[in-house]
Amino acid sequence: MAIKKLREYEGLNSILARFEKLGKSQGYILIGELTEAIAHLDISDDEMDDILKHFTKIGISLEDDSVEDNSLEDIDDKDIDESKIKEIPDTDDEFEEKEESDEDIEYIETVLKNPNYARANDVKITDPVKMYLKEIGRVDLLDKEEEIRLAERVALNDQEAKKKLISANLRLVVSIAKHYIGRGMLFLDLIQEGNLGLIKASEKFDPEKGFKFSTYATWWIRQAITRAIADQARTIRIPVHMVETINKMTRIQRTLVQELGREPTAEEIAVKMGPNITPERVREIQRIALEPVSLETPIGEEDDSHLGDFLEDKDTVSPSEYATNELLKDELYNVMKDLTDREERVLRLRYGLDDGRPRTLEEVGKEFGVTRERIRQIEAKALRKLRHPTRAKRFGDFRGHHQ
Repeated sequence: MAIKKLREYEGLNSILARFEKLGKSQGYILIGELTEAIAHLDISDDEMDDILKHFTKIGISLEDDSVEDNSLEDIDDKDIDESKIKEIPDTDDEFEEKEESDEDIEYIETVLKNPNYARANDVKITDPVKMYLKEIGRVDLLDKEEEIRLAERVALNDQEAKKKLISANLRLVVSIAKHYIGRGMLFLDLIQEGNLGLIKASEKFDPEKGFKFSTYATWWIRQAITRAIADQARTIRIPVHMVETINKMTRIQRTLVQELGREPTAEEIAVKMGPNITPERVREIQRIALEPVSLETPIGEEDDSHLGDFLEDKDTVSPSEYATNELLKDELYNVMKDLTDREERVLRLRYGLDDGRPRTLEEVGKEFGVTRERIRQIEAKALRKLRHPTRAKRFGDFRGHHQ
């Protein structure tokens, strides 16, 4: 699809115009900024490729805003601890990189420089992230000439070249994925989604377009990760454009807390959000941003009780009510013995007395092979019998419970 057709998407025209203006003034645009700007648009892979080609065609280069970090030296050991990643809240609008300790950096450097190094207390079979980093650290990086040669072979459907091109850039995926920790997905899941983007990049890369493979791959890796976060990070999916709005509101709310020394009101947040956001809209966004809470959430220091233990199930019948209903049902069945077999069966089906599923006149009619009107007549006759004073008085004690 040509770039002109892409402009039919809502908001894309203004986004591209803004980045064209920015790119012409400084000579380049940052991939990360462009990726975030169009993340809320439903754009296919081919259409995203057209966007890249469009900027290249008009002389604007695309640059990766994260330093090319295939050494992985700044990955904090705390970040790759799966048990701790699970505990990171995904309320933060942006991932703030943690300060790396000298010990953390030394560990990563040692593994990458000497792939055979593995102390038993450093890399355990139960720590898949560290094992994965150690595995990809064994693959040598490629220079530009090698990338071009492999890309040309990939274009000829050389699967071995494709595998080598992908393997040599797995560390690039990790260096990008670490910036998305804390947004609701585990580190390994982020890496796997990024790897899918890397595979897509290897299939579409054309060295004649003038891109470095790492720059081109960064585009696809970021797209794959941001899409996965939008689709999978929350129990209830929130559209990407709404996530951006929630993040903006969260930043404003934090700023106001520092300025005011208290939680801001919806009116105060609305003023900072802009003229198009009302206090009612702020409250609606706050409701959308709420995270579902598990009924198994531990309560108390001993963790011996859970949230679900303290929540009333209003649909549950109380023991006394259940006993009353059972006695009423028994009495009803006794009274129905005075009806004919057909009348009793019609009432049982019509009111779902046996399985709790009432049937329509038409459904019961099909059951008996008669018309719905005939079933209505049988039902009316059976109810008249039950309303006879000699039978109705037997239900007198239950009327106070079933008004």
